Amino acid sequence: MLSLLRSSSAALALLAVTLPPALAADVDTIAIVTPEQGTDFGWNQQGIEGLEAAAEATGTEAIIAQGLGYGNVRPTLRELAEDGAQLIIAHASGYSTEAIEVAKEMGVHMVTGNPSEPPLVANYNLTAEKGAYLAGVLAAKMTKTKVLGIVVSSESPNWNAQSAGFAQGVRAVSPEIELRYAIIGPAAYADVAGARRVTESVIASNADIIFGQGNGSSFGMIQAVETVTPPSGEKVWFIDVIGDKTSIDKGHLLSSVIWDMAPVFTQMVEDVRADVFGTTTYALALEDGSQRLLQTDHIPAEIWAELEAVKAQIMAGEITVDLVLEPAATRAMMSTTVAAAE
Repeated sequence: MLSLLRSSSAALALLAVTLPPALAADVDTIAIVTPEQGTDFGWNQQGIEGLEAAAEATGTEAIIAQGLGYGNVRPTLRELAEDGAQLIIAHASGYSTEAIEVAKEMGVHMVTGNPSEPPLVANYNLTAEKGAYLAGVLAAKMTKTKVLGIVVSSESPNWNAQSAGFAQGVRAVSPEIELRYAIIGPAAYADVAGARRVTESVIASNADIIFGQGNGSSFGMIQAVETVTPPSGEKVWFIDVIGDKTSIDKGHLLSSVIWDMAPVFTQMVEDVRADVFGTTTYALALEDGSQRLLQTDHIPAEIWAELEAVKAQIMAGEITVDLVLEPAATRAMMSTTVAAAE
């Protein structure tokens, strides 16, 4: 189901009018298209909220097209361009080909997961390996069983980068900690039941902290964390990714590797206005807070202070976090790996 919403800053609270494709320096309307509704506490919600925040920061109007699914989005992209959007975020990897075609056809600036083609098409590469490193340090300092679980809905490059970053953080604290790595399936992003089943098995191996990467399937991971106890009897904690599920936490959400897209989208608008759009790959960074670790009340103050010190070392270049995108390299960093598809 498609829903199309408009919002604008107070300074531009005017009726939208249809405009021709804009010049590089002329950006007053930005838009995003997402495959699902922005209520998932994850990829879709963070994208929509990021666009709205970027619109407020840059004094532009925001148009939200959500719930598009994974089919043909060309008509929606054309409609957004006709409605005056000079910059459109095609917020799904499957939209890239169509987005590039419409960008060239309509003369509108488009952001995709494909390589940049300036001046109209730019690439964003959203990985959060440094935030995941901090999550690994946190987990290593909090575990009582010395067994940690990583559960993923696929071996996508984004998840591989975070899994590897998490493993590097854990190993920096204690090389002796066991890392149980479990893959629900090749593309189990919405498999809630499968996520619960796999997570339960990881907890049964005595893991007392689960680092879960799943989009919709993460809710199955949380169900397992809330209901299953490891053989040691310790409480199980969950470290999430992308969004903030604090509002639905029942006492098990230790943290989350947040993807705050507002600074990234804001930079895109500024680059269009400066006529340098597409000359760089947009990414999440610790420096601007676009990737960061969520501070919850469950994290002791002294451990949070240590995490802040580690973050400062990463930003200063004193600690290097390797970006690992390949499944084989990610698996090599784990103690054991279980893949449902094998």
